[in-house]
Amino acid sequence: VQLVESGGGLVQAGGSLRLSCAPSGFTFDDYCIGWFRQAPGKEREGVSYIYDSGEWPWYADSVKGRFYAAADYAKNTATLEMSSLKPEDTAVYYCAIVPRKNYYDMRWNGCRTSCQWGQGTQVTVSS
Repeated sequence: VQLVESGGGLVQAGGSLRLSCAPSGFTFDDYCIGWFRQAPGKEREGVSYIYDSGEWPWYADSVKGRFYAAADYAKNTATLEMSSLKPEDTAVYYCAIVPRKNYYDMRWNGCRTSCQWGQGTQVTVSS
């Protein structure tokens, strides 16, 4: 089983990108879905977490108002719409999932123990 990500690329500052994440070999049912990123020389940080389809996503302060995360559990896809991109958004972006009973690991522990990860996709924002 794996998570397959797509949609990264190179964009100018102020532009937009859309990342997608889909499971292969299983479904998103019973999972929380998160987006993380890691810039060169920096620690991985949480960007947005979705607990369930009926819940408003959590967003990092640095992306609030610019990024929009969504999950369609019926279609088994998750997306991260990124707009007004800044050079400091440059990073490898990862989607991750965790069983809802282990959401604490995603929300407060950086997904260090219980998450499954996608392969990552590079997002580069030029100034």
